[in-house]
Amino acid sequence: MSNIVAIVGRPNVGKSTLFNRFTETRKAIVNEEAGVTRDRNYGKVWWNGVEFSLIDTGGYVVNSDDIFEEEIRKQVRLAMEEADVILFVVDVENGITDMDQEVARILRQESKPVHLVVNKVDNNSRLYDANEFYAFGLGDLNCISSINGSGTGDLLDSIVESLPKKAEEEDTSDVPRFSIVGRPNVGKSSMINALIGEDRHIVTDVAGTTRDSIHTRFNKFGLDFILTDTAGLRKKTKVHENVEFYSVIRSVRVIENSDVCILMLDATRGIEAQDVSIFNLIWRNRKGVVILVNKWDLIEKDTHSTKKFEEEIRKRIAPNTDVPIIFTSTVTKQRIHRSLEEAMEVYKNRKTRIPTSKLNDIMLDAIEKYPPPAYKGKYIRIKYATQLPTATPTFAFYANLPQYIKDPYRRYVENKLREEFDLTGIPIQVFFRKK
Repeated sequence: MSNIVAIVGRPNVGKSTLFNRFTETRKAIVNEEAGVTRDRNYGKVWWNGVEFSLIDTGGYVVNSDDIFEEEIRKQVRLAMEEADVILFVVDVENGITDMDQEVARILRQESKPVHLVVNKVDNNSRLYDANEFYAFGLGDLNCISSINGSGTGDLLDSIVESLPKKAEEEDTSDVPRFSIVGRPNVGKSSMINALIGEDRHIVTDVAGTTRDSIHTRFNKFGLDFILTDTAGLRKKTKVHENVEFYSVIRSVRVIENSDVCILMLDATRGIEAQDVSIFNLIWRNRKGVVILVNKWDLIEKDTHSTKKFEEEIRKRIAPNTDVPIIFTSTVTKQRIHRSLEEAMEVYKNRKTRIPTSKLNDIMLDAIEKYPPPAYKGKYIRIKYATQLPTATPTFAFYANLPQYIKDPYRRYVENKLREEFDLTGIPIQVFFRKK
């Protein structure tokens, strides 16, 4: 495991800007509105040959009735428990506030290294003003400007020096990447919390609680993969806030970087147009997909409920119907582990390599029984098939007149491939080429 550094502080002091600068990404959403970061956001930092994980937390607020701010306080405390080193960020423009005092009081009780980071120090006058933060009794100040980067190199030197020496983290490049996607408030964060057994992700009844995408390494029950919770994807017409817009874009990027997407539906609302749009987005990006119907415990059921619901889903996502559909409840934990097993099977299907000899034996026999229709008196003969070396199963069939093969026959070949080989849950491509 790598070392972990947590960034804490009250809202709007520049924690996410500092996170983005250190990780050289735009993973954390930055906005002038306070309280934009709600969950913990993880990133990697490399400095002077040393690697560590950085956690960006929501702003710490005291004496607030806001449901998010209460959850944010829990998240900050969890981050501090996980971290090896803590960065306490304050704002020189506003000086010492009551909230800063409260965070400092908590940190004085910590035995871990704490770096007091005074942000927005971008001129000599503010450098003088920063001295008041010595009153916290947390040691030397690290005066920086996270916007222009001044002082951040010295801060990174200090962080690396105070990190405990640990073994290098294992390479995760070959670890499967699963993401949980869907409309807002279908239970994505609850699903991850149920799986990992801790409240890592904020869960409320308010749609759109998760705004950043959060990565979790799951290594239990013989399964090993990286699981990502995403912000709910809304229709473009419903994306009003700038922050919501960034979240939707980030969710799309997470889909692009996943191997398998677990699409969650709300059983109480059925499959809606936005669910179909998300499914099509996953399919167009050539990712594996497993459909989870969550909140199944809230549905009045009879002996045909599951079959009817499944038929409705397959009807809406046609013609791409060869996907696993699982009915779950994150509250009762019904079938949530089966959904992971299905996702792992879909991942294996996505990596399938079919021997050329076996592919030809089976597919050429099927093609001979039902050849492509003749075009203007010209007979089309398919003589050879092979799987191309691509990330997802892609097949090339070599024919004398490939330009005359129409979509209905292409679909027949694809359906035959799915019938003969285990390709459930993944999009496949079929090309006809000149012999």
